[in-house]
Amino acid sequence: MEILILLLKAFIVMQVVLGLASFCTWVERKGSALIQDRIGANRAGAYWQPESVLLKPIAVFVRIFGMLGVINTLLNDAIKGLFKEDFVPEGTSNFMHCLGPFMAVLPVFLAFSVIPLAPDFALFGYQIRPQVAELHTGVLFVLAMGSIAVYGVVLAGWFGNNKFSLLGALRAAAQMISYELALGVAVATLVISYGTLDLYAIIESQKGFNWGINPLVNPTGLVTFVILFVVGMAETKRAPFDLPESESELVAGYFTEYSGMKWLLFWLGEFAEIALFSAILVVFFFGGWQMPFLELPENVWWAALLGHAIFMGKILFFCVLQIVIRWTLPRFRYDQLMNLGWKILLPLSFVNLVVTAAIELI
Repeated sequence: MEILILLLKAFIVMQVVLGLASFCTWVERKGSALIQDRIGANRAGAYWQPESVLLKPIAVFVRIFGMLGVINTLLNDAIKGLFKEDFVPEGTSNFMHCLGPFMAVLPVFLAFSVIPLAPDFALFGYQIRPQVAELHTGVLFVLAMGSIAVYGVVLAGWFGNNKFSLLGALRAAAQMISYELALGVAVATLVISYGTLDLYAIIESQKGFNWGINPLVNPTGLVTFVILFVVGMAETKRAPFDLPESESELVAGYFTEYSGMKWLLFWLGEFAEIALFSAILVVFFFGGWQMPFLELPENVWWAALLGHAIFMGKILFFCVLQIVIRWTLPRFRYDQLMNLGWKILLPLSFVNLVVTAAIELI
């Protein structure tokens, strides 16, 4: 029975990740259209008029989703990608060319296995924690998976057998390694504040309004949040940090030589990474499923559902925020990108670490 529960948890978490990535994809399409005063995707299914009486009630919902661009973005684009030609450049390894997208996506999905999605609850005599891997060192596991993801980008650039792909991969590797230093120091600061590496324990310690961003609870929390937010956006390689795939310079960067489903896998990984980063921000700074003036009863299934809804609502907010920033700010120059990481964020994160440690000692 425990194996069945584990498999169910893994399946549910997979659906949550795919749902969040799909939501980010849709917001990317329609959100960018609204920001740029365009209509966006609104054709597929918007004018469907079935002749069958049985299909007419369904047609109403299909037309609504069609006008909102959901069918165009989440169904038609996926089908189009699946049936496109799988192009592999001449003179490169087919296996390694295929390995790149999987190496870019798999670590992000694995990182979600340690994210607790709701409070514990009891059901049919079993105590269930909505977390696939109940690691007491979940923070380290997330950092490890984030570091492995860079290998997929490097493999894609190298085995693309293209100068633009290689330049994009080198940019991505340099950018991710540079910003991971400040990321590690910021996370170390949070570990000092919370005194644990367990993500579930971190959420439980923020009951009420004892959130990590609250200056009355964590005096350096706001500074740590700003550092982690900027560094996280750089790690996801999204604008204004999208130097590895800058279209005006490198065509599409490290996935220039990818097409069809492999290309969609890279995009899926990027949007899943946005969702993962949003979940990390919510866990560390915004209490997870905790809300001020709301005390959820323990070990009750409906309280777990309510907590999950609160958690997802916060994650969706930060997903939308990142996409809005992506379509608002211009791209950095490469020297500006490196100066921000090495000369501003890294020293600031070290100072913040020392101040946090001093406060904890006092």
